[in-house]
Amino acid sequence: MIQALSGQLLVGLINGSFYALLSLGLAIIFGLLDVVNFAHGAQYMLGAFVAWMAMQYLGINYWSALILVPLAVGVLGMVFEQLVLRRLYGLDPLYGLLLTFGLALVLEGIFQNAFGISGKSYPVPDLLQGGTNLGFMFLPRYRMWVVVVSIAVCFGCWFMIERTRLGAYLRAGTENPVLLQAFGVNVPLIRALTYGFGVALAAFAGVMAAPIYQVTPLMGSGVIMVVFAVVVIGGMGSIAGSIITGLGLGLIEGLTKFFYAPASDVVVFVVMALVLLARPAGLFGRQL
Repeated sequence: MIQALSGQLLVGLINGSFYALLSLGLAIIFGLLDVVNFAHGAQYMLGAFVAWMAMQYLGINYWSALILVPLAVGVLGMVFEQLVLRRLYGLDPLYGLLLTFGLALVLEGIFQNAFGISGKSYPVPDLLQGGTNLGFMFLPRYRMWVVVVSIAVCFGCWFMIERTRLGAYLRAGTENPVLLQAFGVNVPLIRALTYGFGVALAAFAGVMAAPIYQVTPLMGSGVIMVVFAVVVIGGMGSIAGSIITGLGLGLIEGLTKFFYAPASDVVVFVVMALVLLARPAGLFGRQL
C-alpha cells in the first residue's frame, strides 16, 4: 500500500511540475500583457515535436534540444506577437483569446496532417536512465530530474520578475507603458520578449515531457484546460500562485488516483469551483 501511494504521489508531483511550468508561462503572458494565451498548449506540443524532429532529422540530442528548442519556439512566438498579437493590445481580452485559440487549431492541424495522431517516442538521455531503489518504491532518475529542474526554473522566473530590474521594467510596462516609454525604454520590445519568454517556457516543458509522454499533435489540448484551471485557482497573473498551485494540484491528483481513480479527472475543476466560491480572485490573486 505504501508503495502504491508513493508511486501515485510521484506521478502527481511530475504532473504538477508540468502544470507549474505551463501555468507560469500563462501567468506571465496574462499578468504582463493582459492576453489569455489559448495557444499555450499547442506551443507546448510544438516544443516536444521540434525536439523530436531535431533528433530524427538533425541528430540533435536531448541536452542541446533543451536549450535550442525553447529559444527557437520563443523567437517564433515573438514574431507572432510583432506581426499579429500586438494589434489587439488595449482591446477586450476576448479578442486575444480567440486569436490564440485559432493559432492553436492551426498548429494542431498542421502537425496532424504531417504526422497523424499516433504518438512518437523520444528516448530518455543515457545519463538519466535507470533509477534508485528506495526500498518502498523505485525512483526513476529522469522523473526526479524533471521535478528538480521544473522547480528550479519556476523559482528562477519568479525571482527575475519580482526581484530584478528587468522584472521591474516588465511590470512597469503593464502598469504605465507610456511613462516607461518616456524614460527611454523600448516598450514594444519588452512586450515581444515577454510573450516570447512565456512561449519558450511552454516549449521547455514540451522538451522535458517528450521522454515521458508520447509526442502527439493533441498532447497540448489534453493538458491546457487543467493548466487554465491552475492559473484561475492561483489567481490570474499571479506568478507565485501559479507555481504553488500547479505543484499542489498535481499532488492532489495523485492522492485522488490512489483513493478513488475515477475522480482524478475532475478533482482539479472541483477545487477550482470551491476556491472561486470562497475567493473569486483566486488563492493568490488581488481582491477587487
